[in-house]
Amino acid sequence: MKQKGVWTPGKAAALIILAACLCIAGFFGYRHLRNAAVTDDGEEVYVTSVAYLTGANVSGTVNRFAGVVESQETWSVDPNSEFKVAAVLVTVGQEVSEGQALFTYDVNAFQDQLAKAQIELERLNAERNALDDTIAALAKQQKKADKDQQANFTIQIKQQELERKQKEYDITVKRSEIEKIQDNINNATVYSKISGVVQSINESGSSDMQTGTDNSFIKIMKTGDLRVKGTVNEQNIGQIYEGLPVIVHSRVDESLTWSGTVTKIDRENTQSNPYASMFGGEGTSGSNYPFYVELSGSDGLMMGQHVYLEPDLGQNDAEAHQGIWLDSYYIDETTDPFVWADDGGKLVKKPVTLGERDDELGKVQILDGLTESDLIAFPEDTLHEGMTTLDSAYMTEEETAENEEELA
Repeated sequence: MKQKGVWTPGKAAALIILAACLCIAGFFGYRHLRNAAVTDDGEEVYVTSVAYLTGANVSGTVNRFAGVVESQETWSVDPNSEFKVAAVLVTVGQEVSEGQALFTYDVNAFQDQLAKAQIELERLNAERNALDDTIAALAKQQKKADKDQQANFTIQIKQQELERKQKEYDITVKRSEIEKIQDNINNATVYSKISGVVQSINESGSSDMQTGTDNSFIKIMKTGDLRVKGTVNEQNIGQIYEGLPVIVHSRVDESLTWSGTVTKIDRENTQSNPYASMFGGEGTSGSNYPFYVELSGSDGLMMGQHVYLEPDLGQNDAEAHQGIWLDSYYIDETTDPFVWADDGGKLVKKPVTLGERDDELGKVQILDGLTESDLIAFPEDTLHEGMTTLDSAYMTEEETAENEEELA
């Protein structure tokens, strides 16, 4: 019988095992709680500095994006796969008018088909005429024949009439065939349906299924209204939004500028990097997305011209508003005014005190609650406090390494 309270090797071993289990459980419990704290909801939102949004940091270089001027409308045409193209009558970059000839088909084959079809039609007409003569001759013989031969002549006439009906049908089909061949000859030249500039000529006529590129035989950009197509990468997409005013800069003459507004960001179609990399910001690792700028005026711009796109942060009229003037849509004024702001890596509602308004520019003066160093988010219905915030202007070294590894 064991004595109560006596220390034995068995008790010592049990206590050691229990302590080890508690340590292990505590370690994993700590890791679980730590991870839960870091990824409490798994949602992230990009934030941008107030200085950037208000143009307070324009003393340096504002982020610029490369773009190209294009038409608001394009028209493409592909040849009939059954016909052979004889000649292309235009070149890339050439201006064409509506109704101008673009290319022609080889009509030699059509001419041969037409000649054969016409000979066949003549043969069918001759056979039908011969049947008419036969039917007329049988009818005369029937009148002179005895009564017991009348039925035999009637049968022969019916047979000839049936053959004649078949010939009439064959003649109708052959005439339709000839008309079709004649139409092909008459329409051997294909004409442009719009006035514009020939953007591309793709003699192979095949499409790029991977990128979804339009590789039509001939593609024409319509002259008239112009827009600018730019690209933004996934790290900087937070700086571009629909409705953002932008300044379009000439690459040749910095003094030449145009104004416009972002009308669409195509998040559905990623691109590898069709234009030059973004200037004045981070690298272009990861996915790129096209966005489109509608111009308020396009005098002096040409289709295909390469330009720079720069968010209009008030850098051209920085002296017009002193202090912090924020675009009104960043401010929630349903109750007490606030903005969605970063607080130590988490999204919070930050109260602000409002001052004057500029309804023409859609800006509101912030008297208190924000500094130029604060980071705020573009307001969306999906935002809520506690979301993880990411600075749209920078990436961590870990993110950069991960992107480089994905691209390798």
